[in-house]
Amino acid sequence: MKRRSLLLSAPVLLPGCAVLESPVPQVRVASDLMAPALPREFRAAWVATVANIDWPSRKGLDRETQLAEIRATVRQARDLGLNALILQVRTSADALYASRREPWSEYLTGTQGGDPGYDPLAVWIEQAHAAGLELHAWFNPYRARQSGAQSAQAPDHLSQTQPQWVKRYGKQLWIDPGEPGAVAHTLAVFRDVLSRYAVDGVHIDDYFYPYPEKDANGQEVDFPDEASFATYGGGLEKADWRRRNVNQLVENLFHLIREVRPTARLGISPFGLMKPSERPPGIQGFSQYDKLYADVELWLAKGWLDYLVPQLYWPRAQTAQAFGPLLQGWMRLNPLGRPIWPGLYTSRITEGPAGAELQSAGDTRGWMPDEVAGQIALTRAAVPDGGHVHFSWVALKQNRRGIADHLKAKTYTQAAVPPVLPWLSDQPPSALSLERVHDLTGTVRWQLRGAEEGPLRRWLWWREGGQWRGQLQGAGPFEWPESAEALVACALSPTGIEGPRQGWIRW
Repeated sequence: MKRRSLLLSAPVLLPGCAVLESPVPQVRVASDLMAPALPREFRAAWVATVANIDWPSRKGLDRETQLAEIRATVRQARDLGLNALILQVRTSADALYASRREPWSEYLTGTQGGDPGYDPLAVWIEQAHAAGLELHAWFNPYRARQSGAQSAQAPDHLSQTQPQWVKRYGKQLWIDPGEPGAVAHTLAVFRDVLSRYAVDGVHIDDYFYPYPEKDANGQEVDFPDEASFATYGGGLEKADWRRRNVNQLVENLFHLIREVRPTARLGISPFGLMKPSERPPGIQGFSQYDKLYADVELWLAKGWLDYLVPQLYWPRAQTAQAFGPLLQGWMRLNPLGRPIWPGLYTSRITEGPAGAELQSAGDTRGWMPDEVAGQIALTRAAVPDGGHVHFSWVALKQNRRGIADHLKAKTYTQAAVPPVLPWLSDQPPSALSLERVHDLTGTVRWQLRGAEEGPLRRWLWWREGGQWRGQLQGAGPFEWPESAEALVACALSPTGIEGPRQGWIRW
C-alpha cells in the first residue's frame, strides 16, 4: 500500500462507529473496516500468597525481586491469553497491602507486620491494568493463622487485640463467624480495600466455617463456638445458626460492594459439590452445606454474587464427582443466570517436561494437559462466552508438562474479553481518539485516548494480510506493527461493555 501523509479536515463516519474529528498524520479514518465481534471468555488464575504458593516465590525476597516477579507474572499471563488475575490479599487476618487495620503478611518479609517497603496490591493493580488485565482481590474472611505459618503474631493481629474472637481449631486459628464484632471487623477490611484500591472484583473462596477436624479416634471435633452460640443463637439449631452467620456475611458483602465500588464484582469459589438434595444422579461426596455451613444455592437464588467459581477439582472420568454433570448441575441451580465459571485444578498437573507420559490414564501422580484442556472444552460447550479459573498460577508459570504451551497453541488461540455483567452497569464508554506519541528514545508510538479517566482497557483489532487478529490493550501507548495495514479499536467499560468502534488505515 502506498503511504502518504494526510490530515483529514472533515470527519468520516464508519458503519456502526463514531465520528472521528481529528485523525493524525499518515493515518486516516476508514469507512470499510468491519472487524469481527469481540470474543468473550473469563480466563483467570488464582495467585495464592499463603505459604508462598504462587507469589512471592519465597519469604524475605527484597523489594526489587518481588516487583520483578509481579511484572513477570502479569506479562506471562497476558502472553498466555488470560484476562484476569485473582490475587490473595488477606490470607489470615493479615494484609498484602498498606493497611491500618491488620498487619503485613509474613509471606512478604518472613515476619508478620514487617513492612516490605512498597504497596504490593497497588503495584499489582497498576501492572495488571497497564496490560489490560482485570485484578480481583481475594480475601479469606475467617482464617486467622494458617498451619504452616512460622512468624510470631504481630501485636496488632486479631489474635492479640481481640483474642475472644479467635479460636484454635486443629492446627489453625479461626475467627468465629458467630461473633458480631469479628464480622464487623472483616466487613470493615473489605470496605477499606474497596474505597482505596481500584480492584475489579472482590473474591472469597471455600473457607467459611473450617473443614472438619478429627480426633485420634477418627471422630469429628466440633468447632469451638459454644460461647457465641449461647449468646447469639436466638433459639436456632446450631447448624441453622451457623448458616445464617455465613449468609449474612455474603449478603452484607454484596451490598457493601454495590455501595462503595458499584462496578466491582463479587466472586465466590465454593467447594465443588452442591447440597446432597440438589445433586445430579450418581454424584457423591462431602456436603459443604452441612459441614462448612455454606448455602451456595441460596446465594445464587438471591443474586448475592456476580459470578460463581465452583471448585470442580476432579477429572472428567471420576464418576462420583464427574466434571460435566457437576457443571450442568450448578447451571440448573442458577435462576438469575449469574455466570458460572468452574475452577480448574491445573496444579494437579505434576511437574515434568512437555510430552512426558504418565504410567496410565489413572495414574495418581497427576494429570496431563489434555485433562485441563478437555474441561475447558466441556465448559465452552455448556456455557458459550463463559469462563474458567486455574488453580493456581504456579502450574502455568512452570509450564508443567507443557500445559502453558498447550493452552496457548490449542485453547487460547485468540485473545478474549471477560463477559459483560449488565446488571452492574449498562453505560458504554466514549469513543476513542488516536494520537501519535514519542517515547524518551524518540520512537514513534500510538495512544488511544477516551473522555473518561478510565476505562482502563481497550480492545485492538489488527488487519494483517486480510486477516483480523485481536488483543487486549491497557491505557498506555502501543506500537503499530509494520505488517498491519489497518486498526479497529474500542474502549471497554469497567463492566466490559464495548464502546463505539473506530477504525484507521495507514497511507
